[in-house]
Amino acid sequence: MSELNLTSTIPTNQSIDVPLLGLGVWKSRPKECYDAVKSALEFGYRHIDTAAIYGNEADVGRALKESGIKRSDIFLVTKLWNADQGYDEAQKAIDISLKKLGTDYVDMYLIHFPVSGKRNDSWRALEKIKGEGKARSIGVSNFMVPHLEELLKETDIIPAMNQVEYHPFLQDLELKEYCIKKGIVLEAYSPLAHGQKLEDERITNLAKKYHKSNAQILIRWSLQNGNVVIPKSKNPIRIKENADVFDFVLSPDDMKEIHSWNENFRTCWDPTTVD
Repeated sequence: MSELNLTSTIPTNQSIDVPLLGLGVWKSRPKECYDAVKSALEFGYRHIDTAAIYGNEADVGRALKESGIKRSDIFLVTKLWNADQGYDEAQKAIDISLKKLGTDYVDMYLIHFPVSGKRNDSWRALEKIKGEGKARSIGVSNFMVPHLEELLKETDIIPAMNQVEYHPFLQDLELKEYCIKKGIVLEAYSPLAHGQKLEDERITNLAKKYHKSNAQILIRWSLQNGNVVIPKSKNPIRIKENADVFDFVLSPDDMKEIHSWNENFRTCWDPTTVD
């Protein structure tokens, strides 16, 4: 992990490589989202993560189109929302998302949440969507080990990726190890814990040691931990800063120290409560 850069990728079990660092656009309003994606692409990002429920797919699509960058050079992710889950509904939902994004395929299509009674039917739809070329790869988001175990009993196509909240204060080692065992890439959303732990003295001390920002320490930890990371920001300065994490390496001792910080601190929804 010491030779990483902004173009580094990780292979998946579906023969597609995912850029390790991407831009998340959750809670980015249309104009903010357009500007954020445009800035990220100018800084060298090639991985953009959106979702139907975010309401900004059209703005992501416009920024991609106006960037002048070849579509094949960008890794584009969107997600199937809860209200659209089910076999028939999911197939309609991807067409709506593709129209808004202004593209005929996404690089990764994820089930956004493990909705009880519908997630397996949704997965069957994603398999069809992948077969039709509307998604180059398919995966899940917010799936815990029991959800993955249930799914893998019903399919031969293992999710390429599982996007979950993951940061030093929320380290689900059982989930991490399960994903590694099954060849599922773990992608960390909210890698900065929504800023709620950003001023922790322990992070500040490491930031001073490495002459980096607190956010950069957390992002670098996730990257060295083998995760794909999608920090969210609407601020061009922060977007650029978040990508400036490839000129230093956290020492093994510091990585070990950060691994000890887990306190099961969850800032988003809790999928462990879903049957």
